[in-house]
Amino acid sequence: MLHKFTKRGFIAAAASVAIATTAAMPAVAAEWKPNKPIEMVIMAGQGGGADRIARLFQSIIQKEGLASMPVLPVNKGGGSGAEALRHLKDNGGDSHKIMATLNSYYTTPLRNDIGVNIEEFTPLARMALDTFVLWVNADSDIKSLDDYVAAVKAAGGSWKMGGTGTGQEDSLVTAMLQKEFGLEITYVPFKGGGTVAKNLVGGHIDSTVNNPSEQMGFYKAGKSRPLVAFTPERLAAFPDVPTARELGHDIVYWMQRSFVGPKDMPAEAAAYYTDMFKKLSETEEWKTYTEEKSLMNDFLSGDALQVYFLEERAKHADILKAKGEGS
Repeated sequence: MLHKFTKRGFIAAAASVAIATTAAMPAVAAEWKPNKPIEMVIMAGQGGGADRIARLFQSIIQKEGLASMPVLPVNKGGGSGAEALRHLKDNGGDSHKIMATLNSYYTTPLRNDIGVNIEEFTPLARMALDTFVLWVNADSDIKSLDDYVAAVKAAGGSWKMGGTGTGQEDSLVTAMLQKEFGLEITYVPFKGGGTVAKNLVGGHIDSTVNNPSEQMGFYKAGKSRPLVAFTPERLAAFPDVPTARELGHDIVYWMQRSFVGPKDMPAEAAAYYTDMFKKLSETEEWKTYTEEKSLMNDFLSGDALQVYFLEERAKHADILKAKGEGS
């Protein structure tokens, strides 16, 4: 028992255990480094939240020297991320490919038979949970959620909600709004969240449920107006914007910002990337970004991350089933 050990004996025993444990681990695990550029696949088009964050990560990794080789972002947003999922599926065991995910990581395989099972991929790191806000053009007379509901109903089905594609996160939030308020909305898909934001301020659509990071520039320029946040509590960046929950409507939805590797990625490579992202999550630049863009900085990795993924997949299966989609 522990209390029978002398201090010196305990230290010696602990040291021997540590040595034995280290000896049992492959030496390459501690020494492995990428020997060619790292491909960072992005499950979305350019300009949206996923793209912005992935490219921010690339910048921080380079500036902080967190990787021994360059990181090269590659957008593969086709088919609501199906292109990226298949790419990772087809590159099993590759130590130099990682993928930036969002919630289409769950919904796209559920909605389409693309031969992908996310349980096979290698979980690396969840960096944050992103948020959603309902936006209208700042020139609109709509100032509240009640105003919005009344305007959509008055439009008689012609109200245009911009988004990034059927089954994507914003389309799910749109479906929640439709169900909650009995709204008839015309959903207009675009290639990415950045394009959606531009079309709102350009007057080509009537509303969006963009992430704050996608609308922030237009908001600060006085061109877009946030009406309601789909978060448990008000967002620090928009202290005057109520949550749907406080207005009596229990609509809360998060989007994960995570990274995975392909099936059978070597353990030492997975450990390298997890450590890289852990260090990134602790940088001041990332902490500042999450505060300014209303993301929840919430690092998770390993088995706990895989459990999270599978729980979220089950939740999204229920959401899609309620919409009459999915398998």
